[in-house]
Amino acid sequence: MAELHPLKNSIYQQYEDNVNVHTDEISRCEKKAKWFVIGQLAAFILAISCIAIYAMYYGETVVIVLAIFFVLAYITLRRMDVANGDKMKRLKAVRSVYVNEMAYLNGDFKAFRDGKQYVNPCHAYSFDMDVFGEQSLFQRINRTVTSGGSDYLAAQLGSASTRTRREIEDQRDAINELADDVSLRTSFIAVGQLRGDIINTDEIMGVVEKAKSISLPLFASSYAAIVVAVASVVGFLSSFVAALMDAVPSNVPFLWGLLHLLFMIVLCSRPLRSINKTVGAVSKQMSMYVYLMEIISQGHYSAKDNVDILSRLSLGEGNALSSFTELKRLMDSLDRNGNPLYRIFCNTFFLNDFFLIRRFSKWKTSYLARMGEWIEAVSKFDALVSMATFRYNEPYAKDVEIDEGDKVVYSAEALYHPFLGEKAVPNDFCISDSHYYIVTGANMAGKSTFLRAIGVNYILAMCGMPIFAKWLRVSIFSLFSSMRTTDDLAHGISYFNAELLRLKQLISECKENRHTLIILDEILKGTNSADKLSGSRMFLESIAKLPVTGIIATHDLELSKMSADHPDRFHNYCFEIELTDNVTYSYKITSGVARNQNATYLLRGLLRNI
Repeated sequence: MAELHPLKNSIYQQYEDNVNVHTDEISRCEKKAKWFVIGQLAAFILAISCIAIYAMYYGETVVIVLAIFFVLAYITLRRMDVANGDKMKRLKAVRSVYVNEMAYLNGDFKAFRDGKQYVNPCHAYSFDMDVFGEQSLFQRINRTVTSGGSDYLAAQLGSASTRTRREIEDQRDAINELADDVSLRTSFIAVGQLRGDIINTDEIMGVVEKAKSISLPLFASSYAAIVVAVASVVGFLSSFVAALMDAVPSNVPFLWGLLHLLFMIVLCSRPLRSINKTVGAVSKQMSMYVYLMEIISQGHYSAKDNVDILSRLSLGEGNALSSFTELKRLMDSLDRNGNPLYRIFCNTFFLNDFFLIRRFSKWKTSYLARMGEWIEAVSKFDALVSMATFRYNEPYAKDVEIDEGDKVVYSAEALYHPFLGEKAVPNDFCISDSHYYIVTGANMAGKSTFLRAIGVNYILAMCGMPIFAKWLRVSIFSLFSSMRTTDDLAHGISYFNAELLRLKQLISECKENRHTLIILDEILKGTNSADKLSGSRMFLESIAKLPVTGIIATHDLELSKMSADHPDRFHNYCFEIELTDNVTYSYKITSGVARNQNATYLLRGLLRNI
């Protein structure tokens, strides 16, 4: 176990205690399971023995009563065994959640999906800021159990400047409220462990759309049909009992039942196949929504966003939990109906196919139109649970202050990059609207990490999540970065051409937005020094005419002379190093231009071994 911050260590101990509690409970369930198996086997053997004794040796009533007792005992033990097995699965799922969070606190994120499907080198900032992909911000936050929740979380991280102050603060309140409810969050995340895979929201939404177009026979919604069906079932059962009592000929219930079976085959087989084909493909995923909605409905909320989600799911009689519960029961019935013997028996005696189609018709009429809204609400809650878990796991992070001004405001005290954890060196920094900050420094001195710390903390702030600083105040503005440009030889795009395309995109987006903060790491790296300096100066002087604020990291000390030409807008900062027997990095940003560079120094040490 890595050495943790005292507050994090306390959380780690809570997780570890919960793991131990659940491990003990699982052990007790496993012991019960063994006794249930033994009990079922004994009850089955005793029931068979009683039947054999009754048939072959001792035909008294007491023996058959004992046989019935042991059959009932077997059924009871079987149900208890199934319930115990389900409980054990839930306990293991919850334990896995705690184990994964312990791994998170130790810097191991492998248990969480990294969102590589969202990686987009052309995005305004997410590629440069390591928002998606392995070891990314998304992977650290993501605990989603539905693909809709994953998409919602990705959209939040990828659209940092699209929300109002009120929306950010409402989401922050919702996140903080859920962060305090450890039990609810853990139960919610554990649903994903139960399934073993993410619930595919797109597939389910596709099924919802297909279900709308399923053509059902007219009798499915006819009151006359239900009256006739009930009357026929009652009549058949009455004739069956009467035949057993020799009151009517035995061929009467036989022919009646045969007609039931034929009618079900002719009238119901085709629509049932359509229902099964459409809904059956995602039956297990659909059933998981019942668990998710049960968990959501158990919460006690006061934060606006959480209350809104619960309201969307709980309005009126046609609420989401009722809808998904009924659909789960319907799919369970369809699953049982797949057994030919069961289907023949139930159709003969109870016209089962007719009532299944009628149940689906009623569900479709009552609930189907709102399924998309409910799934969307669950997706949002899913993402909020992930963000709240991140909030809980980072207890020393702070809430941001949102400035209502219509300019770029970024004022930070003791700001650092969240990926660095305890090793981070915090820095104070203040960004003013329409000003430019040229940051110089040696290789590995901390320039790029500092730039990313500014960007990542802004992204977190705009999502209502905690920021990694002693204090941070920001306004709402657009963010654009160019730090990790790559060539594309497959499409004939050189590195320099890729840089130009990125800068063209930057200019286009800056023109479209009222205020933009740009974060650049080395402008025009793909050309020679003189051309690079000339081009960089030209670019900055031109972009300064737009409502743009900038932070630019560079090794080119000549670029820092722009502060002499434009002292009111361009400012120099640096990450200085000390060169003695070793290179000493402070990772502290200070005003001025870097004096020392380390490339030659480090290369000289490397070449001594040749």
